[in-house]
Amino acid sequence: MKNKSVLITGGTGSFGKVMVSHLLKLKNSPRRIVVFSRDELKQFEMQKQFDIKKNENLRFFIGDVRDKERLKRAFEDVDILIHAAALKQVPTAEYNPIEYIKTNIIGAQNIIEETLDSGIEKTIALSTDKASSPINLYGATKLCSDKLFTSANNIKGKRDIKFSVVRYGNVFGSRGSIAPIFSKIKNNQEFPITDFKMTRFNITLKKSIEMVLWVEKNMKGGEIFVPKIPSYRVVDLAKAFNKNAKLKNIGIRPGEKIHEEMISFSDAMNTVDLKNYYAILNDYAKKLKFYKKSKYVNKNFYYNSGNNPDFLKIQELKKLILNELN
Repeated sequence: MKNKSVLITGGTGSFGKVMVSHLLKLKNSPRRIVVFSRDELKQFEMQKQFDIKKNENLRFFIGDVRDKERLKRAFEDVDILIHAAALKQVPTAEYNPIEYIKTNIIGAQNIIEETLDSGIEKTIALSTDKASSPINLYGATKLCSDKLFTSANNIKGKRDIKFSVVRYGNVFGSRGSIAPIFSKIKNNQEFPITDFKMTRFNITLKKSIEMVLWVEKNMKGGEIFVPKIPSYRVVDLAKAFNKNAKLKNIGIRPGEKIHEEMISFSDAMNTVDLKNYYAILNDYAKKLKFYKKSKYVNKNFYYNSGNNPDFLKIQELKKLILNELN
């Protein structure tokens, strides 16, 4: 990213803060890093965390992805765009559907249109496991967003522009994930479990940053990239926090899955194996010379946290808790 200008939408979130920290520490740091978000308080706090007097290549830009004119101004002189802004809470989405549609879908289209006009070289949109075979509104809006970004490669004309998507599950220890909830009640005699069979994929913030940087180097356009990562059983996570706690089955919540899914049966016929990652290809990507030589997964392939061959053991989860939550 040497001599590049990088903009991160939703840059004051967990991912954005770690990405900014990583980019600032690079030997060949980008010439300009722009944090774009609508939360002035979080931007103020980030400015104190990353001394802007010392980090002269760091910029902060107040704005909303719903506002095309503001995006147009923010995208001036930007080479690489990482789109992390989204409304994400599943229950809130069910009660306020149009707000999620405005941000996650219309906001995505706004970004695409302004990216095309601004000539940004590469756009990487962050997605979620909930976009695969969605059963809630949040997942449905992110699936629409994924389709918008991958399909944008069809309308770029002769511009040297690429659009790709990164899809992974909840980051371990992130806001709204299960680990911080268990951490707060680790000394309780009883742990609530929504289903004893429940599993989840595991990815750390560090791994998510590494993946996005790998995608930036290797993307061709039109892909949804999925990482090969381990899973864990929720009951094992509870035992890692407190081996003596009683586990109580409280029933699955609305919009929740027993197993996280990242590649569905239907997507298998369009999925290639890239060693450490999978890539779900749209028609644009499948026609590219690079992917014509790639190895496709088995047509019966189905990638979810329950059928994953790689599971973390309780001792490994204990180490993860120490490293990520302390």
